Amino acid sequence: MRNEFDFAPLYRSSIGFDRVFNLLNNPQRLQAIETWPPYDIVKSGEDDYRIQMAVAGFADSDLDITQERNVLIVKGQKNEDKEGEYLHRGIAGRSFERRFELADHVRVENASLTNGLLTVDLKREIPEAMKPRKIAIGNSTSGQTPLQIEGDKQVA
Repeated sequence: MRNEFDFAPLYRSSIGFDRVFNLLNNPQRLQAIETWPPYDIVKSGEDDYRIQMAVAGFADSDLDITQERNVLIVKGQKNEDKEGEYLHRGIAGRSFERRFELADHVRVENASLTNGLLTVDLKREIPEAMKPRKIAIGNSTSGQTPLQIEGDKQVA
């Protein structure tokens, strides 16, 4: 059974949130949740995030990290060792692909692999044009400039 939510009433009072509503309606979000490899998402600052994945047994060359628009894709493909016959295989080394939806203006800063823990550092950078700004109100009939937009003044 699939529940569909009707977001039509929200379209009347919101502008530019089409992408958010599309994400919520995306059928991929309702698919079975994969649990391997395990990962953590940490907010390390106001605009800083970190994804940590447990990928023991994988080398740098076995991992591929790609950012496509607002999706971060982490793939792991380990070359099979043909040495000997396994009597018991308990160490997971299977291939995986993990996708993370990223908000607008989030970019990958760094990725590192240490002691079987893959760490991907992310940073949200809001463009200057999207930051809040003060708008002065002027009188347009007096011949003065009607609007003056001021950005934050930085002292060097």
